[in-house]
Amino acid sequence: MRDLELRGLSKSFGIVRALDDCSLTVHEGEIYGFVGSNGAGKTTAMRIALGVLAADAGEVLFDGRPLDHAARARVGYMPEERGLYPRMRVGPQLTYLAELHGLDSAAARDAMLQWTDRLGIGGRRGDEVMKLSLGNQQRVQLAAALVHHPSILVLDEPFSGLDPVAVDVMSQVLRDQAAAGVPVIFSSHQLDLVERLCDRVGIIQRGRMVAEGTIEELRTTDRQRLLARVDGVRHATWAAIPGVTVVSTEQTDDGVAVVGEIATGDVAAEQALLRAATAAGAVREFAPVRLRLADLFRHVVTSEEVAA
Repeated sequence: MRDLELRGLSKSFGIVRALDDCSLTVHEGEIYGFVGSNGAGKTTAMRIALGVLAADAGEVLFDGRPLDHAARARVGYMPEERGLYPRMRVGPQLTYLAELHGLDSAAARDAMLQWTDRLGIGGRRGDEVMKLSLGNQQRVQLAAALVHHPSILVLDEPFSGLDPVAVDVMSQVLRDQAAAGVPVIFSSHQLDLVERLCDRVGIIQRGRMVAEGTIEELRTTDRQRLLARVDGVRHATWAAIPGVTVVSTEQTDDGVAVVGEIATGDVAAEQALLRAATAAGAVREFAPVRLRLADLFRHVVTSEEVAA
């Protein structure tokens, strides 16, 4: 399996511990979302994977072997900050970058034509990068990561500054790369997009991996939430239901929507909330609340902060 592995990475800058025994694996053909607060260590981990920074401890492997200088030539990297020559025209620049990665001039030109067309910037090949909109500069940056047909994709905030159409185009490109067997890892603060696109997600906080798994696996916690929608509410007290913490009550046009939190698997608390809802009026809906990744992220990060 052509997996990308970060094993036990640690890195300090003076007294600041940027990474603390950070490990993760991106499997062949997988899209992996790497999320965390600002300063959590995402970019540091990616730069170590690319060889831009040296780790104090740990190693980076691809296909079971150290990711050395020769192997890193097979990585497609998209930095968060612009990494292009601003006064160089788009077409010649992408061709030049492909040649730097070992493609001959004809193959490099073909790849440039392919990716500029695919990413919707075919008409801007003769423009200087600095004259493009930020969104189109982002498309050129992605083309630069793809133009040499990489075996690994490492993308730092690739969706930043993109309009919805460009987001859809880039999302499909990443899906196609994964379908071809490429391990894809990207960081993003757009958690709804990460939830929609990624096979697995890793959450990093204070340089340590604090949660990892599919969205469904991350939803499996020791607490769960239930939603009760009640029409025609009569006098009701929601604050004293055994085993239930009422998270919110929202008035609707014809009743109320109540979200209660219980211990996962606590059937008695679940039934207590249902009885309270039935006593209040006609129950229109009673169901588990599927937490979004943004909610899961807040839960994990808050729990880590409290523990710290």
